[in-house]
Amino acid sequence: MNDDEIATNYADILLRIKEIRAQAIEHRLVAKQLANERRGLMETLIQQGVSQSQIARELGVTRQAIQKMLAR
Repeated sequence: MNDDEIATNYADILLRIKEIRAQAIEHRLVAKQLANERRGLMETLIQQGVSQSQIARELGVTRQAIQKMLAR
């Protein structure tokens, strides 16, 4: 590999790292929005009288998992 090929490879790798970082940030923001929506929907069910245990059973998770989802 000559110096030009190394430089091009280096630049390509850095560009790909930047692209992946941007995608990771975007996915993190989407995940946060979805978690907020999920929490809001669970809070609505709880306000309607559905217990955390009932929600947990329906979702196939523990009541503690529901508590964590609601706490964030």
